[in-house]
Amino acid sequence: MKIAGSFTVAAPVDRTWRAIKDPQVVGSCLPGCEEIEAVSPKLYRARIGVKLGPISAKFAAEVEVLEEKPPVRVVSVTRGEEGGRASHIRSENVLTLEPADDGGTRVSYEADMTVTGRLAKFGFGVMKKKAQSLAAEFAGNLEARLNETVSGG
Repeated sequence: MKIAGSFTVAAPVDRTWRAIKDPQVVGSCLPGCEEIEAVSPKLYRARIGVKLGPISAKFAAEVEVLEEKPPVRVVSVTRGEEGGRASHIRSENVLTLEPADDGGTRVSYEADMTVTGRLAKFGFGVMKKKAQSLAAEFAGNLEARLNETVSGG
């Protein structure tokens, strides 16, 4: 399943880059993220809860940064497993930043995601809609977090 989109935040590229490279900032913006830790500069572990229809799942996930071109591009892979190996996720991700006309940053993302196990029983359309909803929520949270720091919060 491929997910792609973009959003604009009211912060310059260098500040947006620092925010997306900070696991605590990303974790606080990511819907369902219960904890996150940097294992190394290129490996992060997180515990993420997600609800899809009547099913709630918690994933132990790892995000490995495969390629970086500061401050404009990050390529990563996310792997996650639900407790009891009920479901697995794998996502190949590309995130790009570029200056927006208003001085902010246009953030574009692409993810090629595979889900297996009990969550895969939901149709492609339901899963894609949920992924898009989570991406939109993340974008709103990141924008609010960056605006907070602009206004002195």
